[in-house]
Amino acid sequence: MRRTFCLALALAAAPSALAQANPQIDYPAFAALTASVAPQRAERLLAFDAFKAEAAKPGALLLDARSKDAFARGHIKGAVNLPLTDFTAASLAAVIGPDANRPILIYCNNNFSNDQSPVPVKAAALALNIQTFINLVGYGYPNVRELADVVDFTDPRVEWVTG
Repeated sequence: MRRTFCLALALAAAPSALAQANPQIDYPAFAALTASVAPQRAERLLAFDAFKAEAAKPGALLLDARSKDAFARGHIKGAVNLPLTDFTAASLAAVIGPDANRPILIYCNNNFSNDQSPVPVKAAALALNIQTFINLVGYGYPNVRELADVVDFTDPRVEWVTG
């Protein structure tokens, strides 16, 4: 028992050779990117009314990175769907267009208080806005704005489109 426990501790503490073997997976780079975008993200949080005003400006893109099914069940009017799981350089360029500085506005389930389909609340540390923001900046799109507020999707100001 003691040997098994010590072996488990040693394996957990020492980086595995396998963890570093795949050149297409770079956790240290992800961690560095996450840390580097944190101050930028803090400056890009918008209250609902400001978010809605920015989304209405010409050239702005309201991006919904939830699944296709969740998007089909309901989304903010004018939003374009590209699920986070489908983010690649090519798919983002196809949706965003050639201007890397295009204003991109994002929201996720955790921006809504309803906690029901199509926006059930996720664990706060795993909210989709976080990964979406990091990925967009990591792919070279620096002009991302994020909805900061929690709103009821039945609020008529939201202009929610359902399936």
